[in-house]
Amino acid sequence: MAIHTGRHVARIEGDFVVFLIGMRIDKPWKLREWTSVARAMPRMIKELEADPGSGFLGATQGLWTTGPSLVQYWRSFEDLERYARDPDAEHLPAWREFNQRVRASGDVGIWHETYRVRAGEYEAIYGNMPRVGLAAAGELIPVGSMNDTAALRIGAREDDRAPVAY
Repeated sequence: MAIHTGRHVARIEGDFVVFLIGMRIDKPWKLREWTSVARAMPRMIKELEADPGSGFLGATQGLWTTGPSLVQYWRSFEDLERYARDPDAEHLPAWREFNQRVRASGDVGIWHETYRVRAGEYEAIYGNMPRVGLAAAGELIPVGSMNDTAALRIGAREDDRAPVAY
């Protein structure tokens, strides 16, 4: 991934949705159960990336203290929900399989959180980083006088000065 030297901010036009999802391997010796859960997400991401009309804007994966996790960006909650319920997409069969095979066992835990974000009510900054997170899902813009502080980027104050010179 190419490094973008300097300070940059991310921007997405309009409202959007942030969807956090992850799993926790509660019984690592039950390899079959947790690998089936872990293998489902890459198939879904590949499917979504191949369909620009899905409303999926991008995802960044990581390893949190609970285990493998993804931060996904969506154009709207309706797009996210439409995909989750689509009988022809990868998600619904994986969800059914999890519920039938693993849900009640305690072998694998899953979690997700969904946030609606209104236009202009977020801030994201990247210093000497590749395009990750919101910057990968949206537009990457060099920091300038109009977006130099977190308070300016999130719209908390119209007039703000950085406490540290850059």
